[in-house]
Amino acid sequence: MPKIKIIEDDLSIANELKEMLVRAGYLALITEDFSNVLDQVKKEQPDLILLDINLPKINGEVLLQQIRKENNIPVIMVTSKNSEVDEVLSMSYGADDYITKPYNPTILLLRIGAVLKRAERTTEKLSYHDLEIIPQKGILKKQEQEIILTKNEMIIFSYLLQNQGKIVTRDELMTDLWNNDEYINDNALTVNVSRLRSKLKEIGYEEAIETRKGQGYILHE
Repeated sequence: MPKIKIIEDDLSIANELKEMLVRAGYLALITEDFSNVLDQVKKEQPDLILLDINLPKINGEVLLQQIRKENNIPVIMVTSKNSEVDEVLSMSYGADDYITKPYNPTILLLRIGAVLKRAERTTEKLSYHDLEIIPQKGILKKQEQEIILTKNEMIIFSYLLQNQGKIVTRDELMTDLWNNDEYINDNALTVNVSRLRSKLKEIGYEEAIETRKGQGYILHE
């Protein structure tokens, strides 16, 4: 039974959400104390968070950024503002999806189901030579040594790994990042690849990613 954390300061809305989620087969947790929400998330370890942007004591987008520094728990942002700015900010800060109030319960349940399915697909452990790759934690592990990748770095490395031994174009990497709701420009891609290379160098894989001029990148087999 997936556990969903409801971070919503309007108690009536929070209770409505809880009832709807319980009827749909989820375990729902309501937030009543907003002074230590991040600690609650760490303790409860929910499978998904419904996060309102407008919260007392802390802005929802700021809280989202703090959560993302700790883990990759799926987050759906909830806002009463039907504005493109809020949507873009929510996604750029690491939200997996967003929905505006008043929301359609059926659509919200479908989005929750879709986000949880995506999360399930990223829980698998991958490997590259003697490296263990744990995408959902953003970790590359070599024996007792661990390297933490950012979300973008992990998306890039995972895509290169899926196409190991083949040339991957910059456009393909940009598309995969956009498909994962990561808004990134060409210069940012270069920076992320450079940082990924530096981290691979720390664990002995300095030459793992090769640049093919005018073509793209290749992760050596």
